[in-house]
Amino acid sequence: MEEIFTNKAHNAASTQPKEKKDKPRKNKNDNNKPDSKIETLQQLGQMEIPNSESNIHCLTIIGQVEGHIVLPPQNKTTKYEHIIPQLVAIEQDKKIEGVLIILNTVGGDVEAGLAIAEMIATMDKPTVSLILGGGHSIGGPIGVAADYSFIAPTASMTIHPIRLSGLVIGVPQTYEYLDKMQDRVVKFIVKHSKISEEKYRELMSRTGELARDIGTILVGEDAVKYGLIDEVGGLSDALKKLKSLIEERKRQNIE
Repeated sequence: MEEIFTNKAHNAASTQPKEKKDKPRKNKNDNNKPDSKIETLQQLGQMEIPNSESNIHCLTIIGQVEGHIVLPPQNKTTKYEHIIPQLVAIEQDKKIEGVLIILNTVGGDVEAGLAIAEMIATMDKPTVSLILGGGHSIGGPIGVAADYSFIAPTASMTIHPIRLSGLVIGVPQTYEYLDKMQDRVVKFIVKHSKISEEKYRELMSRTGELARDIGTILVGEDAVKYGLIDEVGGLSDALKKLKSLIEERKRQNIE
């Protein structure tokens, strides 16, 4: 009897449900775990960006400036219909006190590039441009449109006449249109930099530097020497200059 009672007690104990262990709750900061950072790096090619607010907005002009014609998907492009509304929003945002424009562009659509350059040049907020890699062709007007311009020592700028792609009708009106468009580019650059029109046209028409083309390549200090860019420098120099322009503007508003 004693043995039967013991077995019954044992069976009763074994049939009782086992206590469930509490699962660890998800922490709100799980996104900051290494696995999440690795996933972000794999998907977006970048690590987590600091979330601190800044009074400076960074605007990038990279690849080819895309205008009225959509470029192939393999091209790295900056779409002017994205940049222009962004500049309008920056100008209206009271929290933003200055704009840093970073360029690494091969050029692109002339009218789209001039539109972006005109927008930057007519902004009320202080602007500083920094050319890294290259500020070629129509990237030149965008680079000089800022209140102050920098170029990295290894960066370059290509100055050449306007070229058209696609079907060109060989009539006098076509050449007159090209001359007027070229004058628009030249006058804008001369107005917003220290280079003279004669020197710019001389560099634009120079032979011997570009294969199958005419023009000039200016690297770093050369762009400053000719008065196209204000100073040779990097990111820290550009930020220091922009902060000083912001402080100067604040003092003028107080006075």
